[in-house]
Amino acid sequence: MNRLLSPEPAAASAGMPVLPGTLPETLCEELVAFRRDLHMHPELGHQEFRTTAAVKARLEQAGLEPRVLAVGTGLVCDIGGEVGGDALALRADIDALPIPDTKTVPYRSTVADRAHACGHDVHTAVVLGAGLVLADLARRDLLPRPVRLIFQPAEEVLPGGATDAMECGVLDGVGRILAVHCDPRVDAGRIGLRPGPITSACDRLEIGLVGPGGHTARPHLTTDLVTAAAKVATEVPAVLSRRVDTRSGLALTWGRLETGHACNVVPQRAELSGTVRCLDLPTWRAAPDLVHAAIDEVATVHRAKTEIDYVRGVPPVVNESASTDLLNDAMVARYGPKAVEPTEQSLGGEDFSWYLEHVPGAMARLGVRAAGERGHRDLHQGDFDADESAIRVGVELFTAAALLHPGRPPA
Repeated sequence: MNRLLSPEPAAASAGMPVLPGTLPETLCEELVAFRRDLHMHPELGHQEFRTTAAVKARLEQAGLEPRVLAVGTGLVCDIGGEVGGDALALRADIDALPIPDTKTVPYRSTVADRAHACGHDVHTAVVLGAGLVLADLARRDLLPRPVRLIFQPAEEVLPGGATDAMECGVLDGVGRILAVHCDPRVDAGRIGLRPGPITSACDRLEIGLVGPGGHTARPHLTTDLVTAAAKVATEVPAVLSRRVDTRSGLALTWGRLETGHACNVVPQRAELSGTVRCLDLPTWRAAPDLVHAAIDEVATVHRAKTEIDYVRGVPPVVNESASTDLLNDAMVARYGPKAVEPTEQSLGGEDFSWYLEHVPGAMARLGVRAAGERGHRDLHQGDFDADESAIRVGVELFTAAALLHPGRPPA
């Protein structure tokens, strides 16, 4: 049998316990190639059939028994025996974004207007690699307790594929769950950690304003929806800022405002779309009622009727302290204390938060900025790319976490 494992020299030189589970060069090269293949063939949420098949085939090649989720895409795979409540879950998201890939690299997306512009291909390669290494650990009786791999579809589709995955039972028997997310603001070879909230809640808001239109020569006989829409766009966020504690970070930001077709016609309908984000759970739970009330108040002044579609998205990711400590200890064991840096809370949304409503866990920021690179290529942009050395870091972080995982958290 080929051995995938070797001692960790960095830990030994730092006087820390030596952990097995490092990534051999041959497997690292394979994972980089696997990531590039996914990058060339991005698939949107609930359409990740090729990606699911590729991950499934590689896990089966390693003698594992992955199971495709009942929703048709995504997988779950157990390593090290039956999952009985104290298993550590490692989660990757596998979907891409509906934007064009603007990079000029050999592994550029081959699918028009589709790109892995959020690093999910890296996440997938990391969890796959961790699974392959941990499977070898398990065969050698070096894995202290079971590990579950979760390859989740549709993270980019509100309210997120995590809810579908949980309905398929992916958390059954899981005692703790961990994840990483690519961060182009953090250098490759490092991770960013933060206990407590690390991402924002994110909901979607669609508004229709309706009223009798007419001639711009007689606006007093109409409901001036252009003015009403402008007032809603500017005044509702201001009203909300005085209805909640500013420390909650509640922010309503518009992305679309459409109304009217001619310069001398007052329209009969206006539409606005935006997102509602906040930093804490209590405000997120209160947000729909607060937003509804503020919109109605402003629109009523201008005699506009409202049609409000408030679409629940995701709560904030709130890192549990013990799980954050586990990620910290795992990274320090592999790469030393200088490889961990504090990170600020992001206003981006992440459906990993749904898992944390049920089991303790934490998400780390996985550094993907290349050495010497000025600035960063931001997420959700067509030129986003990752320093692929981050794949090794992610794999070895997760394998160390699996070895250090203390088991079922105290009740």
